[in-house]
Amino acid sequence: MNKNSHFVFTVDESGAAPIIRTRLHGVDLLFNSRLNKGTAFTEHERDMFGLHGLLPPHIGTLEDQRVRRKRVLDSRDTAFGKYSNMRDLQDNDETLFYSMIEHYTEELLPVVYTPAVGEGCQRFSEIWRRPRGLLISYPNRDRIDQILADARYDNVRCIVVSDGERILGLGDQGAGGMGIPIGKMALYTALGGIHPEHCLPILLDAGTDNEKLLQDPIYIGWQHHRVRGQEYDDFVEAFVTAVQKRWPHILLQWEDFAGTNAARLLERYRHRLCTFNDDIQGTAAVTTATLLAAVHATGVALSQQTIVMFGAGSAGIGIIDLLIAAMKEEGLSEEQARSRIYAFNRYGLLVEGARGIKESQLPLVRKRADIAGWRLEGGEDVSLLDVVRNAKVTVLAGVSAQARAFTEEIVREMAQHTERPIIFPLSNPTSQSEATPADLMRWTDGRALVGTGSPFPPVEIEGKPVRISQVNNSFIFPGLALGILVSQARRVTDQMIMAAAKALSGLSPSVADKSAPLLPPIADSRKVALVVSEAVARQAVADGVATIDRSVIAELIRDYAWNPVYVPYERIERGRATD
Repeated sequence: MNKNSHFVFTVDESGAAPIIRTRLHGVDLLFNSRLNKGTAFTEHERDMFGLHGLLPPHIGTLEDQRVRRKRVLDSRDTAFGKYSNMRDLQDNDETLFYSMIEHYTEELLPVVYTPAVGEGCQRFSEIWRRPRGLLISYPNRDRIDQILADARYDNVRCIVVSDGERILGLGDQGAGGMGIPIGKMALYTALGGIHPEHCLPILLDAGTDNEKLLQDPIYIGWQHHRVRGQEYDDFVEAFVTAVQKRWPHILLQWEDFAGTNAARLLERYRHRLCTFNDDIQGTAAVTTATLLAAVHATGVALSQQTIVMFGAGSAGIGIIDLLIAAMKEEGLSEEQARSRIYAFNRYGLLVEGARGIKESQLPLVRKRADIAGWRLEGGEDVSLLDVVRNAKVTVLAGVSAQARAFTEEIVREMAQHTERPIIFPLSNPTSQSEATPADLMRWTDGRALVGTGSPFPPVEIEGKPVRISQVNNSFIFPGLALGILVSQARRVTDQMIMAAAKALSGLSPSVADKSAPLLPPIADSRKVALVVSEAVARQAVADGVATIDRSVIAELIRDYAWNPVYVPYERIERGRATD
């Protein structure tokens, strides 16, 4: 333990029981969210650390505390109220916070992350109370080394960073986007077992073009229009350089950057440090995994499906790239694989001469000859209905943030041409979903295979409730990160992303029962992460970006994974422990 550390984690003399030794005392101990145990401090610990009078006399357990906090949480009647309550708990007692998520995963994942985190970002300035992570603003760009140098960050091994410009489907939230890195890092720990001491959420505050925030007197961010171009690139470069200097072997995850920046920043830095973009690669992995499960249920190979990607931003392009790789593994050429995919921008099908085509979308543009002879509705744009009707689409995925874009007419048309339509409205939050599962099931007479980006309640089919699979990145990124850290991978390869997708697909309940949901229940997220992490670590070794022995991977994961439980404390005084 260095002289600035607050605690050291060790084991007792037998080498079995974990112990935390700390020099903090009294209120300083209680106000440290990573060490606070609240009413669970024992009588002996209260004597040792001067806690009598600061705590109520009741001595409880972690289980008691979960019951108490759950009762308070249940009394909150809005998603935002629950989100705010959990954020306060995280800043007060991290062990209890993570224990709550572990025990109530299905109920609390939508609270601590999507969809509630969307409103949490919009109202972040209202609920900000205590520092968590780092907000690095453009005016402080020359102080980044100094900001990162604090000894409290010595043990950091992974970072999630955002600039707040494209938060879910809500757009520019400026400094409020910090809710996303905080939420992602919480799931690194709760689902991936990565120690909270190893996690650092960061927001790069390059300004905001959200006029409401610029005029809001309580907005906590830099109230300035976003810097662009070379100034922005230099800011990001200064950040990456400082991070590499501080932590040469860091894992850096990019999160919720606008499409114009997301792909190019990933490409710029992916060969320079260990990094991935969850919006691009995590979304691609979980979507590919879900689609592999769905095509297994249909009995029709992926290489024989006709796919529409409704939305061709960074997420859509990332999904397409991974699907093409999967089709090539089934024997198709690159050209053949691309011929099975129809991609859309905001105007319509990406086809020669269409409006608004970006450079990044050029590989997705269809030739005019591909649609020669089609019966079109009219107008200069080729609509989604046109493509569904003429191409006999079997898979429809949406990452457009256009609510209700999958209309009844479109879905019924699709259902005429395929026995088991595969439909994934993936946009977040719930308000932006391209369709609801209940509508999709009604319009297809219960035949659709549905996966959604946001959580939805079960749909009743023939009198029985059917669980709707949530195509949630939380099935991928915690395990991906754990596998990277355990394997000490130097880079994140495309094959590691594919390995994560295949590992998740292999856990699909539909493998054993084709009528079952496509993905495991959210409650099994921690178990999923452990399986994904092992697949990723093994692939890292196979790809030559990690040097550990494959035979010890499972043991390393088991030993590394942190569990949210209280352990005994000892006090460090004058350089020695007092017990």
